[in-house]
Amino acid sequence: MRSLVILGSTGSIGENALKVAESLHGKVRIVGLSTRTKITRVLDQAIQFGVGVVAVADLAAAREAEALARPHGIAVWPGPEGVAALAALAEADTVLCAVVGLAGLQPVLAALDAGHDVALATKEVLVAAGELVMRRREAAKVRLLPVDSEHSAMFQCLQAPSCQAACVRDDTSGTGRAEDRVSRLLLTASGGPFALRPEVDFERVTPAEALAHPRWVMGRKVTIDSATMMNKGLELLEAHWLFNLPVRKIGVVIHPESIVHSMVTFADGSTLAQLSVPDMRFPIQYALTWPERCEVQMPQLDLPQQGSLTFFEPDETRFHCLRLIREAAEAGGTLPAVVNAVDEVAVEAFLAGLIPFAGVWRTVERVMEAHTVRPCLDFGTVFEADAWARGQAYALTGLKG
Repeated sequence: MRSLVILGSTGSIGENALKVAESLHGKVRIVGLSTRTKITRVLDQAIQFGVGVVAVADLAAAREAEALARPHGIAVWPGPEGVAALAALAEADTVLCAVVGLAGLQPVLAALDAGHDVALATKEVLVAAGELVMRRREAAKVRLLPVDSEHSAMFQCLQAPSCQAACVRDDTSGTGRAEDRVSRLLLTASGGPFALRPEVDFERVTPAEALAHPRWVMGRKVTIDSATMMNKGLELLEAHWLFNLPVRKIGVVIHPESIVHSMVTFADGSTLAQLSVPDMRFPIQYALTWPERCEVQMPQLDLPQQGSLTFFEPDETRFHCLRLIREAAEAGGTLPAVVNAVDEVAVEAFLAGLIPFAGVWRTVERVMEAHTVRPCLDFGTVFEADAWARGQAYALTGLKG
């Protein structure tokens, strides 16, 4: 039985993780839950799954939660420190991190240092601090299991013993490295609303147009990132760290049907792909049951009914975020953290009508050019770079911080 802490249990990933745990019939025991402000929901979850401790990141919400939790014998750990302490809970062996943004970094480091495996859904943790996180993972000899559907797909394709991924390898000798066996990783992308519409003028795109994703209903930030293809750039960086491959070996292909979740081409020319009905429960379940596969009631893929699957190269002369991410990855150090922070501010500024759609990547590029890259040494270095980048982005966009 796996003892699991879910950080961000009241969000979409967290709710799906609880469904997966329930469907696994005793193979997963929930021992801790966290939320930022949704205290009623997290306490309902705790009561349902018999959880004795929850963490609430917002201090005001935590004080309110304490009074509500007391009659049920549930302990409430307040603030970001409470979330980090929950991630290090001795009773746990696995921590699923679905916390939004860079707030996931401190608890992920705490979980790794406590010797827990981490199932990671918060891509910003690796985007901003991949070098630091993977160094700590290696020192702790624990596993970092991907929950993003694209990275889970690659992870599944890389399960041959001769090609072990960096995120789970326990030795550091280099034997069986993915880089020695893999020719290329291919991330699939839905393409958002604009990838297949070359006639669109990005200077005139409105927030309503950019938010009109042709396939998914998602949060505003991730929907805009899909429209700029920044989301694929961030996932490219995540794959770079998870699988210890140079960025030049990681590509992006537009696949509007979103059935093939990613592909791996090996040194001998063979390509493996992972396919399934689009449903986040699949990668969550694989992260929680790896290396086993458990029989549960999930929607099955019917390829004849699906019909054709199509693939297109993204136009990187239009989608500059892909180029910028590659440049940030090559430079390394604190530059990826800067890109991540500026993108968050620039997206917010675009949605507020302060900059045009194309202003998102122009703002990212200007701050990148102004940044002096430093080694990614520790937690403080990452947050200093993040804060500096946000300040620069606020000044460029006119958004109030």
